[in-house]
Amino acid sequence: MPATKSLAFVLCLLLAGCAGPEKSKTPAPVAMPNPKVTQAWLDDYEPRLREAIKGSHFELERRENLLVVTAPVQGTFNPDRPFMLLPVTLGPISRVAKLLENDHGIAVFVLGHADSSGAAAANRELSHERARAFTAIFRLSGLKQNRLMVKGMGSDMPRAANDSAEGRALNRRVEILLTSQDTMQALVAKYSQPAPAVEPAVVVAKATNAKLAAGK
Repeated sequence: MPATKSLAFVLCLLLAGCAGPEKSKTPAPVAMPNPKVTQAWLDDYEPRLREAIKGSHFELERRENLLVVTAPVQGTFNPDRPFMLLPVTLGPISRVAKLLENDHGIAVFVLGHADSSGAAAANRELSHERARAFTAIFRLSGLKQNRLMVKGMGSDMPRAANDSAEGRALNRRVEILLTSQDTMQALVAKYSQPAPAVEPAVVVAKATNAKLAAGK
């Protein structure tokens, strides 16, 4: 492909939110040893990820045997075109992807989340398309389909109450879950379970605090 056409394709993919060509077959897994998720692995990767997202509005946390990079929708996507990444987000996403490029034992699971506004099906589709915008960056950095999974969760996994603008903003996010390939299937199975019919911990905590403040 000529250089000008290649550059135009990359810019279209990253900034305009257009989808790249899908491969008809899943590439064969690379024969590389898979690292176990250990405390040492987490200790090694955490500072490297923090450096990759330094200066951005992304967040990093440990979650059991995972490292999770969270990108809030606000400040990450164009408010007028909900699937389009803002240019300011390309740097940190690309640095995370570059960090993983040659580490064939690491797998990435990208989850999109929405608030509870609107229809459930529309929210799930919206969250999935936003997550796909992130996976496009990882594919450009060389991650194959056997190391990269994507899922739209819709509003099934809120981390705050949806009864305020602040809470809804917290719930609109994309999460990048990093783990080893040998635990990826278990991770996919976990997030494929039906959403529990319980309030998130943050919602319960807020309700408890309100009762305490009211003297109940």
